[in-house]
Amino acid sequence: MLLYFSISAFAAAVSLSIVTYASTRAYLLDQRSELATSQAINNAQLLRTLVGVSPQDAGDIVTNIRTEKGGYAVLHLVAAESFFAQEPLRFTQSNLPSELLAKTLAGQSSRQRFEFNGEPYEALGISIAAISGHYFEAFPLTDVERTLNTIRTTLTFGIILITIAGGIFGFSSSNSVLRPLRRVATVATDIASGGLDARLEDERDPELARLANSFNNMVDAVQTRIQRETRFASDVSHELRSPITALAAAVEVLQGRRDDLSDRNKQAFDIIAGQVQRFDRTVLDLLELSRLDAGAGKSQEENVNLADLVKRVAQRHGFGEVAFASTVDSSDSTVLDKRRIERIVLNLLENARDHAGGATALSVIGGQNEFRICVDDAGAGVAESERERIFDRFARGTASRNSTGSGLGLAIVQEHARALGGKTWVETNSNGGARFVVTVKRNSSSDASKGDS
Repeated sequence: MLLYFSISAFAAAVSLSIVTYASTRAYLLDQRSELATSQAINNAQLLRTLVGVSPQDAGDIVTNIRTEKGGYAVLHLVAAESFFAQEPLRFTQSNLPSELLAKTLAGQSSRQRFEFNGEPYEALGISIAAISGHYFEAFPLTDVERTLNTIRTTLTFGIILITIAGGIFGFSSSNSVLRPLRRVATVATDIASGGLDARLEDERDPELARLANSFNNMVDAVQTRIQRETRFASDVSHELRSPITALAAAVEVLQGRRDDLSDRNKQAFDIIAGQVQRFDRTVLDLLELSRLDAGAGKSQEENVNLADLVKRVAQRHGFGEVAFASTVDSSDSTVLDKRRIERIVLNLLENARDHAGGATALSVIGGQNEFRICVDDAGAGVAESERERIFDRFARGTASRNSTGSGLGLAIVQEHARALGGKTWVETNSNGGARFVVTVKRNSSSDASKGDS
């Protein structure tokens, strides 16, 4: 907007200056020409009288004729075939424009602007039939040119000042217009980042106040709906815990008498046991997502070596055979929540086991500002079209649609990564399988204390 106002002001100033300069120039030149023409005609009439009486004194008469300061006169007598110059040592007929000279000698009075000794002049040619002569008078335009130069300089400075003023006005106007929009953008960014309590402040301007109220009402409605849906998912999950626990207990009791069942009943029992286990896992995942959405649970941050922590998590949960690699030095430590790291690593390893033929590699890569936790699997990889959607809740890749699982594991990984200041994505590993990558922000103990404060 600043550039727009500056260009607009510049264009308007240039246009106005051009019109002003052209009008002023035409006026000054016309005024100058009228005065000079009137004087030249008077001089021509005087020459007609004096030369008509004493043609032999034509040279002296022309020399004594009164012209403007810096002006010159030349008289041509056809009978004598001679030119008489007022100042023959400085100006003669040879200094007149040839076109003007030819037209006047042909009997046609005319005028023409020209330059003499680097200065602007205007010459007038008048035919004097009474004495069979032609009178030429040249008068300087130096004063007019000097005035026009002053006007041109003034207009140039005016253009510069108007352009600067336009830029300042544009900057001020754009700030006043865009300031509320910047506040809206800032609050919207905070809301998108999870700060649903962010609101716009009251505005004095009626239109802006209406915008702020509408925006705040919209955010209130969104927050209410999200909180209602979050509470609903949490309440449903809690309500389902009791019957699922009872079902799981019943399945354990029946498991002891499985051998007494027929083959067909064993198949039915296995299906029930598998679905109860899957149902139980789904409810637990829903409860965890509800807590993450609500921001519940106090972060328990500790100063740990991330590579050592990831390796111990894998071994503790039965994934010790997965090849492990790290670029993190044993003395390199960072402050983070170990429970979140454990959940991320476990979910990724279980996802590889359940949906992609198992994990083939687990690695931790250290960087200046972040760490990367990578899990490679032996599956067919994830299609490009599914790489973003696979982290959505209840989303399943093409290769895992017939497998067990709640479809919430990767969504939980993503939420924990965001809480740790990182992000998640999936790419293709060197063997054609999938590589899930989670970044974790590197924190020092001082950063952690600032965050807690």
